[in-house]
Amino acid sequence: MSKFEEKVEMYYKDLTEKLKVKKVDRELLTKVTKGVGPNIYKVDASKVSSSDKDEMGRVKKNFCMKKLGMTDEAKVDAAIEKVIDTIGKSNKSKYRATFYYLLVKELGKESVYN
Repeated sequence: MSKFEEKVEMYYKDLTEKLKVKKVDRELLTKVTKGVGPNIYKVDASKVSSSDKDEMGRVKKNFCMKKLGMTDEAKVDAAIEKVIDTIGKSNKSKYRATFYYLLVKELGKESVYN
């Protein structure tokens, strides 16, 4: 198993076992993880800090607005809050790929990865 496949498997387990997400689209998770790029291999960059307003601003602007093509800021803000609640505010291991996957699903933007 490659290092990339190991990461995807770790994120899959994070979603299914830890976060109790009932149905995870492994193919979409793989595509989202690939989109995160080499950041998945960097300890700090592989995670999202939901308490850092600047970082949440970048997630909103660069991922949700630019990558996913969202224009409704209120909907994006609500989706980000829902994902934070799903993962848990106190959870220190908010993996970027997992966070982005949940945002894609919450915003219904799976088509961006087709």
